[in-house]
Amino acid sequence: MRGRTQWVSQVRRNYDLYLLLIPGLVFLAIFKYTPIYGLVIAFQDFNIFKGIDGSEWAGLKQFERLFSSDDFVRVMTNTLLISLYKIVILFPIPIAIAIFLNEVGKMWFKRTIQTIIYLPHFLSWVIIAGLFINIMSPSTGIVNNIIEFFGGEPINFFMDNNYFRSVVVATAGWKEAGWNAIIFIAAIAGLDPELYEASKLDGASRIQQIFTITLPGIASTIVLMFILRIGNVLEAGTEQILLLYNPTVYETGDVIGTYIYRMGLTSMEYSFSTAVGLFESVIGFFLVIGGNWMAKRVTGKGIW
Repeated sequence: MRGRTQWVSQVRRNYDLYLLLIPGLVFLAIFKYTPIYGLVIAFQDFNIFKGIDGSEWAGLKQFERLFSSDDFVRVMTNTLLISLYKIVILFPIPIAIAIFLNEVGKMWFKRTIQTIIYLPHFLSWVIIAGLFINIMSPSTGIVNNIIEFFGGEPINFFMDNNYFRSVVVATAGWKEAGWNAIIFIAAIAGLDPELYEASKLDGASRIQQIFTITLPGIASTIVLMFILRIGNVLEAGTEQILLLYNPTVYETGDVIGTYIYRMGLTSMEYSFSTAVGLFESVIGFFLVIGGNWMAKRVTGKGIW
């Protein structure tokens, strides 16, 4: 009762702040929690004309179909490989960018570089896909023109299974690496400048300062972002891949998100696509839990 009284008293004192929470809570309730009811479609033979209430229940039929499907192994393999490549190759890049910008002394140069590398984030994948399709075109693209200049044969990057994953990773890095660096730049800005001054008096070089002050100082931020990235490992970039791929590269480019799109909207198999989406969400949940547990075991830091 005492705790309840204190809580009511706190609400009365800060009622204006709690009122500001209401729009955000309403947004979450309507667009995040209410749609969860639609997951029951995964356990039905959903009929769009009968609706959720009128459709027949099918139990685990859709999940059995998913796990026995020939496409399941291919789609899961592509999703995990593309996500793994993005984590291994792209995750360290924003950290390196943040450290590099922190070492730049000229403010005008630093701001110019920041503006340039942030800009691609504000371009939609539609624009970026069209841009890279033109740049890497086998007939008129500048990349293939350079390859031909040095005596090579033109490469159709978007129709070759040997190159498609590399294109996906490269375009994702070009678009988001600079923007993702903002979090690490903010974390570095929060470090105590006196630590750097003291290290200079001790004779530490710039490289030594990076490894003894900067990286340990932002370790908690790195762990947090890594755990969140692991939780999204089954989200390999659906929008990006939808705009870049075609049937000739389904073998290496078809991921869970694009598979859900094709089965749900193109083939109108709503129950099956919902089951695939639910499977992806459950796996993502356990990956976040497991990633947090592993991070706490290895580094002693975690989200909770």
